Amino acid sequence: MFNNLIESSSHLQEFKRRGSFLLFTTATYLVLFVITGVVSIYAYDAHLESQSTEWEITFMPVVPPEPAPPEEIRNAIRPASSDRTPTQSIRTLLISSVSNPNKVPDNVGTIAVDVPPATSKSIIGLTNEEPPAQPGSNRGVPGGTGNTPVVAAIEPPPPPPPPPPAVPKVVKMSEGVLKGNAISLPKPIYPAMAKLIHLQGAVTVQVLIDEEGKVISAKALSGHPILVPEAQKAAMQARFTPTKLSNQPVKVSGVITYNFLTQ
Repeated sequence: MFNNLIESSSHLQEFKRRGSFLLFTTATYLVLFVITGVVSIYAYDAHLESQSTEWEITFMPVVPPEPAPPEEIRNAIRPASSDRTPTQSIRTLLISSVSNPNKVPDNVGTIAVDVPPATSKSIIGLTNEEPPAQPGSNRGVPGGTGNTPVVAAIEPPPPPPPPPPAVPKVVKMSEGVLKGNAISLPKPIYPAMAKLIHLQGAVTVQVLIDEEGKVISAKALSGHPILVPEAQKAAMQARFTPTKLSNQPVKVSGVITYNFLTQ
């Protein structure tokens, strides 16, 4: 029994020693890990401060290709240059017109030559040119310098047609013409009071006739007040032929005179 107790006591110390060593080692690694983390954080912050957000972009300049010189057309007719004025036509090749039966070309081919036909005064040169037109010739613009382009004369547009004549809304007629167009012209009734007092006289009534020939307005211009109502009533019952101007019916204004006479 005592032997077991001694053995147990020795193992306990060994476990304590190992546990202390393990604890010390763990604490040491933990401290080193913390120190390393702090140092890395400070180093990262210092590195961020030294960085810059500016970018430097470098472009290589692109050199455009040189434009090709324009090709000189040798076989086209050009106007004479300003530095010299040729007096004869210039051709790069003296070729007669194809319509000339006296001069047959040496080489006959299927492809037409683009050199204009030469004349009797043509000379050989580097380009195809024509001399300017002589003053007084039929070519060019009259009074021009020979280089004035021909402009076709533009005829002015025809004038617009005249507007149709305005048709008046109301046409005035004389009394004679108005009575000549009357279809029905009733006579006024002689008032009984006018008969008693032997009243007589003339009443002038102005009437307005519509497009259908009906009287739409009657107004007395002169006459005795006793005779006026019957005259206006008779005028309103009158009928006339419709009047037209330019095939359009119009209204007519005129005067009718009624004479009241005692028997």
